[in-house]
Amino acid sequence: MNTLLKEAQDLFEYTRALRRDFHMHPEMGFKEVRTAGVVARELGKLGLEVTSGVAETGVVAMLEGAQPGPVALLRFDMDALPIMEETGAEYASLNPGVMHACGHDGHVAVGLTVARMLQDRRHEMRGSVKLVFQPAEEGAGGAERMVAEGVMDSPKVDYTLAMHLWNEQPLGWIGLSDGPLMAGADLFSITVEGKGGHGALPQSAVDPIVASAQIILALQTIVSRNISPLDSAVVTVGCVKAGDAFNVIPQVAELGGTIRWFDLQVRVKLVTRMEEIVQSVAAAMNCKASLTVKVMTPALINNPQVTAVVRQTIGETLPDAQVAENHRVMGSEDMAYFMQKAPGSFILIGSANAEKGLVFGHHHPRFDIDEESMPRAAALIAATALNLLK
Repeated sequence: MNTLLKEAQDLFEYTRALRRDFHMHPEMGFKEVRTAGVVARELGKLGLEVTSGVAETGVVAMLEGAQPGPVALLRFDMDALPIMEETGAEYASLNPGVMHACGHDGHVAVGLTVARMLQDRRHEMRGSVKLVFQPAEEGAGGAERMVAEGVMDSPKVDYTLAMHLWNEQPLGWIGLSDGPLMAGADLFSITVEGKGGHGALPQSAVDPIVASAQIILALQTIVSRNISPLDSAVVTVGCVKAGDAFNVIPQVAELGGTIRWFDLQVRVKLVTRMEEIVQSVAAAMNCKASLTVKVMTPALINNPQVTAVVRQTIGETLPDAQVAENHRVMGSEDMAYFMQKAPGSFILIGSANAEKGLVFGHHHPRFDIDEESMPRAAALIAATALNLLK
């Protein structure tokens, strides 16, 4: 399998050129028109059967082996984020306010490299690989849409596999789990309604801002006082909107945020306590309030058998890797929707490099990866796919 790493390294210029092109032309979820066009073009060059326009901008290609066998789905996400880039790189974003600040540009480049590598090995494949280039991973529901449009069928998928270049860890590091790896996530919004009035006459008004402040503080007690220390959960209020003038008490305040969890019972407790706190605190402050919770993605849970194949393949392909077992992060990943339909594994692949100054985390305006991580990722995904088909 080390021949795959050498081949991926030989293709490095191809991979890097693609990644930098995607980085310069980032596109938001369900708007990845140019990106999808490049993907379809490159897959078409390989003579693959390509379907575009899946879930608006997704691209799917079938790579059939010489002999019948199982179907392995490989997923690569394509969308960027609404961030103004500050890297100063020569390949920085040309689209103001939009940036590949999570590594998806590298994922697409890796996916196209994997396609080339597997195409050369179709004669030794027993089964097929379904290459899925997914739109809108960043909270807009791209994976759920693709599943709903039948990506897991025709032919039916037996295994799923995906990876994420991971700037929280250095080049050479790999994170695995035989169970939960990334958290389930929900979005929530809270509306607090009071009585508007003059800022100098608070006794004549009911201040929704003060009530919101009390609610925000009380929500922080859920994890510390209602969730077992042996469980994992996050409650974050990330958005507060109220008022437009310094001397006006507004009528309404709006809060937005996210909850994260691994266990469904923990989620139930989070939502129950949030509703109790929002209603009781608002009432105590003479306000009315409402809470809305919207599911974003379920928890991502790796299948132990598929992960065992990944672990074996790491030993064969990247024997120098520093493997972190039973790794978990509270970030979410909608690859979970694919993995609910067929057993799979999700791999975190270190991409930071302090010596090169590539240390900024995901969703940061100075985020950038060590591109040497991409051949390692391509070799691991290609080799794991071949091993799964065995």
